[in-house]
Amino acid sequence: MRRHARAAVAAAIIAVALAGCGTPTGTDGDLSDDWKPMAEAQQFSPKAGECHLIPEPSAYLTSYAPVDCAKTHLVETFHVGIFTGALAARTAPPKVESAAMRAVFADCDTRARQFVGGDWRTARLSVQVAPTSPAGWTGGSRWYRCDIFELDEVDGANGDGDRAIQRAGTLRDAVGSRSPLTYGCMNEDEWDRLRSASCTAAHQFEFAGIWTAPDRSYEDAVRDEDPIHSACRTVVGRYAKVPIDAKLRYRTGTAYRFPSPELWARGDRGVRCYFWSGGRTFTRSIAGGGPAVLPVG
Repeated sequence: MRRHARAAVAAAIIAVALAGCGTPTGTDGDLSDDWKPMAEAQQFSPKAGECHLIPEPSAYLTSYAPVDCAKTHLVETFHVGIFTGALAARTAPPKVESAAMRAVFADCDTRARQFVGGDWRTARLSVQVAPTSPAGWTGGSRWYRCDIFELDEVDGANGDGDRAIQRAGTLRDAVGSRSPLTYGCMNEDEWDRLRSASCTAAHQFEFAGIWTAPDRSYEDAVRDEDPIHSACRTVVGRYAKVPIDAKLRYRTGTAYRFPSPELWARGDRGVRCYFWSGGRTFTRSIAGGGPAVLPVG
């Protein structure tokens, strides 16, 4: 009898244990379909409209700290694009100042004109491409930033350097609104640097427009001065609305400034052309002045 009773107690314990393993209220007993799927991994990407304190054209996540463009910054991102085709298939991002990057720079160039409301070369501005870092590239990122920034009034404006300077406020419509950054009338300082001047004050130089130089090495391009002056005379003649003929050289002198070597390496071929009075001083703009303003002299 004692053995039979123990068996009955054991059976009861097993029954209770099995009851505890039943399906809880409100469930279907299938645990595998109740897990929520994990969110898809998101690649880091910057955003247009952000400004940055670090001007270098490389976009490392570790140094990514955007600031409000209304506050002091160095560069402004106005577009974020995606590498495609053969460029995207590379094992590493192309170098910023390389031939492989020219097509991407051309895209940033076009978008920069839309962003500032005109040709950014007509103002004290520069444009660069900032690709994702090598580590980000390895992780699958294929984006690039189009950045724009303000240049120094002396070195930057004269094509000697391409260094971003601190500013506050967006550069959107900076050219279209004729901001103080746009080139106008100028004078040379004691170091032969062109410096901004009021067109109603005495001056000897005036920005007339951009001439696109042939695509060749920077050293070869800056060496041939006569063809550059000839091209700039045509730019000045159109700006002043005088005949483009054999007498044009007797109406105007010219000066020019190349883009910086760094900007040239990125793909910019825009040479800034200036009217030069030859020593006389003007107190008005020559824009649209015609032969009355620029007579044959």
